[in-house]
Amino acid sequence: MIPGILEFLRALTNPERLIELLSTLLSGWLGYSALSGVVFAETGLLLGFFLPGDSLLFTVGVVAGAGELNIVLINAALMVAALVGDSTGFFLGRHTGPRIFSRADSVFFKQEYVTRTKHFYERYGGKTIIFARFVPVIRTFAPFMAGVSQMPYRRFLSFSVFGSTGWVLVLTMLGYELGSIPFVRRHFDAAVLLIIFLSLVPTFNEAWKHFRSKKGTGALS
Repeated sequence: MIPGILEFLRALTNPERLIELLSTLLSGWLGYSALSGVVFAETGLLLGFFLPGDSLLFTVGVVAGAGELNIVLINAALMVAALVGDSTGFFLGRHTGPRIFSRADSVFFKQEYVTRTKHFYERYGGKTIIFARFVPVIRTFAPFMAGVSQMPYRRFLSFSVFGSTGWVLVLTMLGYELGSIPFVRRHFDAAVLLIIFLSLVPTFNEAWKHFRSKKGTGALS
């Protein structure tokens, strides 16, 4: 079962394999539903942080550019999935937050993920919901932390709408426009890695600032 799941996840970030999947096992509405389910699970379920997010959206854009998906329909479906995932994570945090903070580390869950998101959230407040959409792992836990902090849902939703629609639109359209370029198709793995790297830049920046602040504090003490 696990090898099958891993094979499915690998297919989500490879245009040729995703096209094959969409034309066989996941044809028609089933393909749209499966892709939406992955996007939902990444933020709606705390264990979804390992799922491909940025790379999936970029690949979906490439596949849509090849005519295998309707770019308007898939964008609408993924935006709704991202919004519903955010809201699910939010209410999960509101109702179960304290228990999560006392949970022990496991293979799929690390307290470090929650702590890192908490610091990110405290630094940027509500804007975290928008910023986090472009940062792997952080985007999984940011809606949860908003729920834990008892942010008013209407305020949370306004940030979630901007973050979710912007994230989906930017990355799918990048794939849609760039996927037809022969150089990008020949070096697709490198293009995906570049997308992932760019999405991690905010995290690297925060880590560097944290390191500099600790170093400065240590020099003064």
